[in-house]
Amino acid sequence: MNVYGDRGNILCLTRRCRLRGIELEVTELEVGDALAADGFDLLFMGGAQDREQRLVGDDLSKLKGEALREAVETGVVFLSVCGGYQLAGKSYRGADGEELAGAGVFDLHTVHPGAKAKRLIGNLVARWEGGTLAGFENHGGRTYLGPGCEPLAKVVRGHGNDGQSGFEGARYKNAFGCYLHGPVLPKNPSLADRLVSLALERRFGDGTLPALEDGLEQRAHEAALRIRN
Repeated sequence: MNVYGDRGNILCLTRRCRLRGIELEVTELEVGDALAADGFDLLFMGGAQDREQRLVGDDLSKLKGEALREAVETGVVFLSVCGGYQLAGKSYRGADGEELAGAGVFDLHTVHPGAKAKRLIGNLVARWEGGTLAGFENHGGRTYLGPGCEPLAKVVRGHGNDGQSGFEGARYKNAFGCYLHGPVLPKNPSLADRLVSLALERRFGDGTLPALEDGLEQRAHEAALRIRN
């Protein structure tokens, strides 16, 4: 799913790896393709509109979900954004009341309160263990975390998961979910590097990354932090 330019996250990961001499191969999985739990070091799933979410949700619950859960349990790195984040949980109930089963990676569920409810839109800033995160959120669904996962970040400015809890995103083992667009990784190079580091650590036992000349990236991140709605 790639409605909000989320493919830019793959481009960011690829570039930051290759600048460090880390070779990688990117494989695109379509609806209907099988997922091998041990076939990847890092998985990414972006967002989509409701129609596409129904197609992907059915594919996840019936075909890929078990392998995805197995991969995450063994430490495979996984990033899901917006609609992908919602479908990585246990369930998503749309504005029409239809409930979709999710992949069950995260102990969370998402509910859209209805077509007349206010969407959660705007620039979002949050603080996480790696510093700050910035991006743009645009979602009607409200996401509620269960005890089996923890929030990714605490909202500084914006709405986050549900507009009330003060939390943004979720984390379980090496799986990360969030509502941040932008795309999120080019705007937040520290998060991109954390994903790469975790994948390397799992594969080779050492996740140390050489520093990059990140002046432009850091200035872009700082500019994103200053944007107000």
